[in-house]
Amino acid sequence: MHADEVGHNETLIAGAIASWGGDTSDVLVATKGGHLRPGDGTWYVDGRPEYLKKAAEASLARLGGAAIGLYQFHRPDPAVPYADSIGALVELLDAGTIRLAGISNANVDQIRLARGSSSVDASRACRTSFLPRSAAANRLELCTELGIAFIPWSPLGGISSASRLGERFAPFQQVAADRGVSPQVVCLAWHLAKSPVVIPIPGASRPESIRDSVQAAGLLLTPEELALLG
Repeated sequence: MHADEVGHNETLIAGAIASWGGDTSDVLVATKGGHLRPGDGTWYVDGRPEYLKKAAEASLARLGGAAIGLYQFHRPDPAVPYADSIGALVELLDAGTIRLAGISNANVDQIRLARGSSSVDASRACRTSFLPRSAAANRLELCTELGIAFIPWSPLGGISSASRLGERFAPFQQVAADRGVSPQVVCLAWHLAKSPVVIPIPGASRPESIRDSVQAAGLLLTPEELALLG
């Protein structure tokens, strides 16, 4: 994949869903718009309404179907009033291009603005940390109060750190050994225990990692374990 090959992953996901013989009615495909990387590999943001609407339509064409399940504004653009970018999401909702809208990397004020603008309250994606005092805590509290899905990305610390999570943070390794699961499963269960609105999205490059992560949904940590993990 070249740096300027926009929508590569959307094409892969569309192909995977089309090739699966099972029921896809409960599959929610989420994608984002507003954060670009041209051929030189440098990332930049574009929150202009006209761009976001065009990008969403292009994403829908790649993904197929009647509408995008969840479309998220990737990152605030300092050059564009946030309300204008949110307005583009509202128009996409009204047009039926997307079914649900969300925002990513937003602060508390931006979450409130988006919620007040319309039903742009499907999700609020944010990078969180498995350290006890996460900078995202106030945003998680607000999303819990408002009933907005909170989606931690890189919930295991990122691709370069996830495999060493147990080595770096002993409590996760300790609980994992007691429960007979991986430290990564414990970490995801810890995220899930923080609020009913939390939906962590760990990355994976191997099927084995995906199967391992799924176990977190059924792992209920005890109050003692949660106190140990922080």
